[in-house]
Amino acid sequence: MIKSLSRETLGLLLGTIGVIIFGVTLPMTRIAVQSLDPWFVTSGRAALAGFVAIFVLSVLRRPWPRRDEVIPLAIGAFFTIIGFPVCTGFAMQLVPASHGGVVLGILPLVVALFGALSSGDRPSFGFWVSAIVGAALVIGFSLRDEAGQLGLGDLLLLGAVLSAAAGYTAFNRVSRGRAGWEVVSWAVVIGLPFTVPIALFTAPADPLSVPVTHWGAFIYLGLMSQYIGFFFWNSGLAIGGQARVSQTQLLQAFVTLATAALFNGEVIDLWTWFFAVAVVGTVLIGRQTRIIRGEPRPS
Repeated sequence: MIKSLSRETLGLLLGTIGVIIFGVTLPMTRIAVQSLDPWFVTSGRAALAGFVAIFVLSVLRRPWPRRDEVIPLAIGAFFTIIGFPVCTGFAMQLVPASHGGVVLGILPLVVALFGALSSGDRPSFGFWVSAIVGAALVIGFSLRDEAGQLGLGDLLLLGAVLSAAAGYTAFNRVSRGRAGWEVVSWAVVIGLPFTVPIALFTAPADPLSVPVTHWGAFIYLGLMSQYIGFFFWNSGLAIGGQARVSQTQLLQAFVTLATAALFNGEVIDLWTWFFAVAVVGTVLIGRQTRIIRGEPRPS
């Protein structure tokens, strides 16, 4: 059956699986932090992914990072395995996963903005309009849910968006010469000297007192969200083409809403769905606008 699929269809299928894996991250985080310290969830999931990555890199005999790759890898690792999980971990103690799904829906637009600015490109007027409208929608949604003021949970989610965008931008410098999964693998391996001690220090005193479902959510975050999801996502981009497959990321907010209702028992009202559709719409429009290429920057 796989052989009969076109490369584009196979790429879309793999990309969609990756998006579904990532879309379940917030609901799983909300479950995990009910019993586990957010710092343990953050460091532990990265450490778990790091040990798996060591095995994979060793079996496939991948070369060590070059000297010029170490700094971008370290920067990307800091933002994606510390910044993003810490922000979302604490945020999930304060706001529902469905709320986080809407706020994080603007992430692809922010990633595109960071990427354009870091490469010296100039986003067009239409892109800026989309970005401003998307930001206004997210802020309006947050104000509606937080009785007219931005709460700490919203600020943490915005921090997660900025962390992810900064991390992906740093990884992009390395992924020009390596496969995306390999970049992620080395990032979590590089982070092990930091994530393992933090995980040991913040681990629950009595692991057996933590419900099995909460441990299951933690394992999902470490294996799927932090690592395996990138294999599907990056493979989909490589096989089906970035322009087409990256559009599947627009589904992530809706996956989060659906799984928040399924796993967390959250009631998703019509306004939440409306804001989710509106935010995703601005992302889609923003992606269609022109980016004015700047002069190449010396590396």
